[in-house]
Amino acid sequence: MTPAPPPDPSEEATTGFLVWRLSTKWRVAVDRAVAPLGMTHAQYALLASLYGMARAGRRPSQRQLADHTGLEPLYVSKLARALESSSLVARTRDPDDPRAMQLSLTEQGHEVTGRAITMVQQLLDQLLEPLGGQDDPRARQFTRDLATLLDAPLDPYSENEKEQP
Repeated sequence: MTPAPPPDPSEEATTGFLVWRLSTKWRVAVDRAVAPLGMTHAQYALLASLYGMARAGRRPSQRQLADHTGLEPLYVSKLARALESSSLVARTRDPDDPRAMQLSLTEQGHEVTGRAITMVQQLLDQLLEPLGGQDDPRARQFTRDLATLLDAPLDPYSENEKEQP
């Protein structure tokens, strides 16, 4: 007698639980991949975003980088200071706003970030393989769906306020 296959967790789990599990799986995988380069997933997110923005000719402020990554501005400031101490990032005053700090990759930061991006791209290939790979229409649609969800407003207080008498 053949044993019954285990239940499909996606049939019993909520969307929120699956999003949480996927984000946790991704964070752990990226943390492990970039650890040999001396960085964490959060540092990678900041460096890779900075790398991409610089390629587009932008030199973002810490606030702009916080908005781009979705990280809290105070956390971006803390990460930027640590990355500056590691000689991966340069922080300079914004000439147009003396309260703001602009960030840029150092030469070493550019080299290390390039290596990290290659490693994380390999992880992304593995993650999206069940959807046919990064170039498959299913994977592209998945990316569009994720972007749609990220653009949707999510305010836990708005629903709670409606329930208050």
